[in-house]
Amino acid sequence: MQSAVETIEERTSAFAGPLVKRRLWWVIHSWVGLKLSLFMVWVLFTGTFAVFSVEMDWLARPALRVQPQDAPHVSWGTMTAAAMSALPEGRVTTLYSPPHAWFAAEAIALVGDDDRKRIYINPYDGRVQGVASWMSCQRFFREMHRHLLLPAKYGIPIVSSLSILLLLSIITGLVTYKKFWRGFFRLPQGGSARRLTGDLHRFGGLWSLWFTILITLTGAWYLVESLGGGAPVSRQPKAEASVDSHLDAARIDEFVAIAQRAYPNLQIRELRLPEDGRPLGIFGQADAVLVRDRVNGVWIDPASGEVLGVVKGETLSVHQRISEMADPLHFGTWGGMTTKVVWFLFGLVMTGLSVTGIMIYCVRLKKAYASERPSTDNHWLRRAWDGMGSWGYIGAGIILLSLVMIPGWLAR
Repeated sequence: MQSAVETIEERTSAFAGPLVKRRLWWVIHSWVGLKLSLFMVWVLFTGTFAVFSVEMDWLARPALRVQPQDAPHVSWGTMTAAAMSALPEGRVTTLYSPPHAWFAAEAIALVGDDDRKRIYINPYDGRVQGVASWMSCQRFFREMHRHLLLPAKYGIPIVSSLSILLLLSIITGLVTYKKFWRGFFRLPQGGSARRLTGDLHRFGGLWSLWFTILITLTGAWYLVESLGGGAPVSRQPKAEASVDSHLDAARIDEFVAIAQRAYPNLQIRELRLPEDGRPLGIFGQADAVLVRDRVNGVWIDPASGEVLGVVKGETLSVHQRISEMADPLHFGTWGGMTTKVVWFLFGLVMTGLSVTGIMIYCVRLKKAYASERPSTDNHWLRRAWDGMGSWGYIGAGIILLSLVMIPGWLAR
């Protein structure tokens, strides 16, 4: 059977000038959107739900829930001491402040060599509300979206290479849609499946254009990082003497006060306890916008209380700043719940664009498919699968492989 794309190309030969070029761009657009559409939908779907994966944990784990109060949080030392008491056989390594008022604070503890646990602490009274496994909805959707649960060195380049397809889709889509700027306020019309799906695809594509460009650029950056182009990470200083991480509450609160004096604008969100000669780290947000917590902080020698270093996001190089901006922009975490909702909704739109793109392809080729293979089932799913060709097996194989990895991931 002659491929559907070849059929479209033959039809364009009857036209001349700009129309031929526009139809050729459409051929490229449909090819890019169809061949790896299964894989694209899977990555967009998991990425969309990764935005709210922390909130999924809140729903799944009662110990993560607290009743918001008009009261200050207990001290960092109090919460750390509570976490240590809850899991005396473990070693508390990190403590995080609640992401929202209705969340518990979270401590990470290492039991043995590689068994990590999560300890949930009520930030208003310092009580431990529960201990849970390291694996969570947040880790699942994050790792499934980021590298398909495969080893990161293989999975990240595979996933982030889709940014190239997204870029081609943006360019070819804009070239194909003549005077596209007029379509922002042209509402989808009914009448036929072909018209409705086409209108929905164009309307959603235009209004989500800014978001698609953003996801494409950050995805391309992840590809650059995976290929060795990552920004250098600031080295942490060495402490003069090794100190047991089981510091008491009063000592930890003293260190927090020292850090606050050294960096008055720091809004503390993370505490890294010392171990194996490493200093105590206190991190959060300050003056630099769109950066991760790790680039604003204070390193303290736990033996002497001396400030070993202050790191500030605004002092980063351009290369480092791009690296630190990627995650907040890609997942929409930079503006709290408001930006998360926006990112989730536009993530659904992007996923829908892949689906409607497949439907447009199938509707347009319904008659051509029937005339070329009259004895074959002409269902749109069959047309879509045939249109994907061998790429359909590649996309389905990648998805199946990621699903097969789930039992091993859960056993980690």
